[in-house]
Amino acid sequence: VPMELSQADAYTRRFPFFRTVTLPRGVANLAGDVPPHDVTLLAATTSLLTREQTHPALRQLFAQAAQGIHSRAGWLNGAREFPNTRTSELPVSPEGDRAINGTPPFWQRYLPFWASNVIQRMWLVIGGLIVLLLPLSRVVPPLYTYRVRQRVFRWYARLRDIEARAEHGDAPREELLDELDELDRVAHRIAVPLAHADEL
Repeated sequence: VPMELSQADAYTRRFPFFRTVTLPRGVANLAGDVPPHDVTLLAATTSLLTREQTHPALRQLFAQAAQGIHSRAGWLNGAREFPNTRTSELPVSPEGDRAINGTPPFWQRYLPFWASNVIQRMWLVIGGLIVLLLPLSRVVPPLYTYRVRQRVFRWYARLRDIEARAEHGDAPREELLDELDELDRVAHRIAVPLAHADEL
């Protein structure tokens, strides 16, 4: 038979890791009415500790496991009374606090822990990439167009040179035709995207 502790409240004020609990009348045996009256007891709370180096995902997993094991109602506590972060004398990690006092992350409701954890962490990387790529999306297309045009237009400069020499009669006709044939062969080997094919 449990012994009632008359100074239970005084202990909880002096030592925050203690709490008073009530063992309700008849909880052990309803038919036999055991215990015959409510009994005030003193209970020590237990802390789940991890090292600072413990990976945040593991901290979250530990807190969720503790929630799954200890959140059901028992003889001395109501449902979801434990685990809690109210009586902790030590700092509570954000992951543990979120797992105990908040709702599970969105992805964890539909996926296994490992998959949702990867997706959660990938959002940070994806967010960083988006921040980098948004400014680049304005710079890259004009730069690409410039490079394609440069590839094409440098041969136009040579063509203008051949035309100028043909007009002034500075070079023999056969030599100019050979240069034009060579230029035509080179132009056919230039790889140009279809969007810029009209510039050839």
